Amino acid sequence: MSKDFRPWKIDEAQLLPPSVQDYVAKDHLSRLIVALVRDALDLSAISGRYTSVLGQPPFDPRLMTALLLHGYASGLYSSRRIAKAALERADFMMIVAGDPPDFRTISEFRKRHLTALAALFVQVLKLAEKAGLVKLGHVALDGTKIRANASKHKAMSYDRMTKREAELKAEVDRWLKAAAAADAEEDRLHGTKRGDEMPDWVADKRQRLEKIRAAKAELEAEAKAAAEEEMRRRQKAEEERKAEGRKKNGKTPAPPKQEPDGKTQRNFTDPQSRILKTKDGYIQGYNAQAAVDAKAQIIVAQGLTHSMSDQDQLVPLMDGIKDNLGRKPKEASADAGYCSEANLAALAERDVSAYLATGRAKHPAQVKRTITGPLTQAMRDKLKRAGWRSRYRLRKQIAEPVFGQIKQARGFRQFLLRGIENVRAEWALICTAHNLTKLARAA
Repeated sequence: MSKDFRPWKIDEAQLLPPSVQDYVAKDHLSRLIVALVRDALDLSAISGRYTSVLGQPPFDPRLMTALLLHGYASGLYSSRRIAKAALERADFMMIVAGDPPDFRTISEFRKRHLTALAALFVQVLKLAEKAGLVKLGHVALDGTKIRANASKHKAMSYDRMTKREAELKAEVDRWLKAAAAADAEEDRLHGTKRGDEMPDWVADKRQRLEKIRAAKAELEAEAKAAAEEEMRRRQKAEEERKAEGRKKNGKTPAPPKQEPDGKTQRNFTDPQSRILKTKDGYIQGYNAQAAVDAKAQIIVAQGLTHSMSDQDQLVPLMDGIKDNLGRKPKEASADAGYCSEANLAALAERDVSAYLATGRAKHPAQVKRTITGPLTQAMRDKLKRAGWRSRYRLRKQIAEPVFGQIKQARGFRQFLLRGIENVRAEWALICTAHNLTKLARAA
């Protein structure tokens, strides 16, 4: 007896034309994003920029915003990949309602409204708070290094810039002298052409020389500004010492150098990115920051810097939580990269119970470096007394999984945009998409 199979109705027309929404599950993430964009999010900052009545009518800003948010929440970040999904995937086809924009339109929309799109982070965060996903009982802070849209091999140190600048200048000068001496011969060889056209290699080297000079000037300006700031800090400390009548300890430090360190590097593709050390080696990238609530792993504050150190990011993240939600958390935990006397004092001033590791060890109580400062010593004793029951243990299960979901599950391992302001906005979009996925699971 032959087996009966279910009929394959690939050529059969449907009696009634289906809606594009009929092919998407009722609980799908794309439906939540569409509902939020249509009914909950304020997009006036985007729609208000469309004032001209001339030309072809643009795509609805709600459609474009929903398409971008769903792309980021689904692990699609490239405008080309999002445009392709709008032609092939039912959830994206539902959002565009069968009228997909091309990748250039998507890219231009993101570029034009990047600041307004980044501001949606706070709106989505407040929706998550209303849904009961944010309690601010315990918040964990952490940072992760993410590659910039630039190769580390396109960076050059200050010493190398100085050497290469002289080499390129000598090459260009030699060619210019040779060209001036051979004008008559070139006229004979080139006929109707002017005869003084520069070969491509000279144009390239001139451009390279200009880039190197510009990068050197930036490094020198930064070094000079840092030296002046250090001098101001020393003068202020000296004035405070004299006012308090304290004796001067130690030798007078040498004046800060106004020239860049020879090993200081600058990248020509994205000059604002930096060489950062990770557990897998060195990358050209940025240091992305997030404060994560313990209730449902909602990101309640985010930021981004090109500094290797996390230490200066604790206070901005804590203040960001207050700015975003109007209240502060009860507890905060972070690894040793955030620990300093100033940061512990800032948390105490804000009446936030702190759990900061005081040294890089397998367990936060096992410290291998010298503990300096009374607050740091008190924190070490606090963690040591609690042992394995310390609230610090929550940090790994709150903050680190979020970066795993962003980088591994949704595959975000490199920024698409360049320049720190653009990258900050892109990171805000990534965090917004993460919160949307958490909101969809709770809905």
